[in-house]
Amino acid sequence: MVHETHWGEYILVIRVLFFGTPEFSAPTLKGLIEAPNIKVSAVITQPDRPVGRGRTLTPPPIKQIAEAHSIPVFQPTSLKKEFSEIRKSLDQYGPFTVGIVIAFGQLLPAEVLSYPDKGCVNIHASLLPRWRGAAPIHRAIEAGDRETGVCLMQMDEGLDTGAVYSTAITPIGPNTTTLQLQETLSSMGSALLQRDLPSIVTGSISAVQQNTAGITYAKKVSSEEAKIDWTQSNQTISNKIRAFYPFPGCHTQFQNKRLKILQASPIDSNLSPHSLLSSNIPGSVIESDNDRLLVLCGEGQLRIERVKLEGKREMDTSEFLRGTVVPHGLTLQ
Repeated sequence: MVHETHWGEYILVIRVLFFGTPEFSAPTLKGLIEAPNIKVSAVITQPDRPVGRGRTLTPPPIKQIAEAHSIPVFQPTSLKKEFSEIRKSLDQYGPFTVGIVIAFGQLLPAEVLSYPDKGCVNIHASLLPRWRGAAPIHRAIEAGDRETGVCLMQMDEGLDTGAVYSTAITPIGPNTTTLQLQETLSSMGSALLQRDLPSIVTGSISAVQQNTAGITYAKKVSSEEAKIDWTQSNQTISNKIRAFYPFPGCHTQFQNKRLKILQASPIDSNLSPHSLLSSNIPGSVIESDNDRLLVLCGEGQLRIERVKLEGKREMDTSEFLRGTVVPHGLTLQ
């Protein structure tokens, strides 16, 4: 295998040091493995974690792919603390042309960013500078953004502050969930990288500094914020339900049990049946028959379409109502 150290109009082989962990990273790693003139020489991923009810120690998806292709894998608990030791082993697989980073899960210190010849390129799931940070897909949907995309970014020591090489854009539909958007952006990121990586490493594409206007931060999603606040508008609640599906899943209290709302649609009508209630309290059930479950919000109504009651499986609202009595006027908390 030939590695060219003097960069001309083309490269014979791009040697990649890959950083990634979850399923979101998988299409990119698979694409690099299959691409001509690219060799994934080593992979750095998170440690194995307990998964499922049995808490079975399970390797991350990226480790499974790498081992299936006999690619060396490193799993530091803290890359910052362990890199000097890892580097001794990595040196035997290098030199590395470029580091490719997608949803790795740890910050990369300066000594890691400068280790590959051409530095590290991150595939970030937003249109920077909007939604820097840990949960850009969730926050874009939650905020009601009409579009998002992926960026190829030259990494620096800041939080998603590096200059951007290229972007790809996709719309966010009114029913799009985080699960669906993750699949879309994962494929888009892989395709964009395969298209532009040769030009990036040869210098044919120059990175452009991010705009200083329009910066927003996508903080990590917590289970605590998944509780539904019925005083909010139906559109705000609907956005959050889509943003937090499948994890952590928005929820409310129904007869002292947690009821997860997995799918819902905002309903606006001047002929709302909530006018028949003695008190119009947000969270009140205003219809619970004929396969329809409508809940009053601070503004408008929400039609609940799919749920999971604590201790039960997921089900459509029609099935839920056939087996559960939901009194008209009951207030969800």
